[in-house]
Amino acid sequence: MTSIDVLQTVPLFQGMTDRTIGIIADLAQPATYAPGDTLTREGDQGESFIVLTSGTADVSQAGRSIRTLGTGDFLGEVSLIDGGPRTATVTATSPIDALVLDRAGFGRLMDEFPSIRLDLVTALAQRLRQRAPDSSD
Repeated sequence: MTSIDVLQTVPLFQGMTDRTIGIIADLAQPATYAPGDTLTREGDQGESFIVLTSGTADVSQAGRSIRTLGTGDFLGEVSLIDGGPRTATVTATSPIDALVLDRAGFGRLMDEFPSIRLDLVTALAQRLRQRAPDSSD
């Protein structure tokens, strides 16, 4: 399976043209993580956006598990959007294959594909609602 095939299965990129997927594939680097590997560490400077193409990972804040990520999920966008430190630690719970975009690649993705920007904001809003279901708007 090629990077393009994998990207076409990721919900964030569904509906994009083959040309657009090809551009994203050119920007991304493949990566693998073993169970127990740390993908991001809370408080560290964020330099990458990661899309899981297979496998699972645990997301924790202050040592408390808050959710599980799986195939098609992504992480790392908050630090790249606001320039602040990582908001959570993400640890592989199974073997993971991923595509990684560095800061420059993520910036280009946001500049050239506004629809992804909206999808990221929507995903962030959903995560906030999951963390605080009793909060009002």
